[in-house]
Amino acid sequence: MDKNGFAFWLTLIGTFCWAGCFWWMYLISDKQNRLLDQLTEQGRRIEKLSKVEHDLIKEVHPQVNEIKEGMDVMIAAVKENTESNKEVTESNHLAAANPNKG
Repeated sequence: MDKNGFAFWLTLIGTFCWAGCFWWMYLISDKQNRLLDQLTEQGRRIEKLSKVEHDLIKEVHPQVNEIKEGMDVMIAAVKENTESNKEVTESNHLAAANPNKG
């Protein structure tokens, strides 16, 4: 085989290699585009869920404040009740300790 024949075959092989590389890069690019589309769709779903979650939190938030206010009232009532029970208990203990006074 002479130099021209050898150069011809190398050129032909190189051309097929370029074609193979372009095809391979096309496949990689196509996979990347599909992945990017999936990620974009996933991002949209996450944004939608985040908005729904945010709306739910906005609805619940005032109720949380109302519950806290209700708890403050309940705590005050329990403290009041505890103090009055404490006074009654102390007076009962004093009365039990001194049965002659009365």
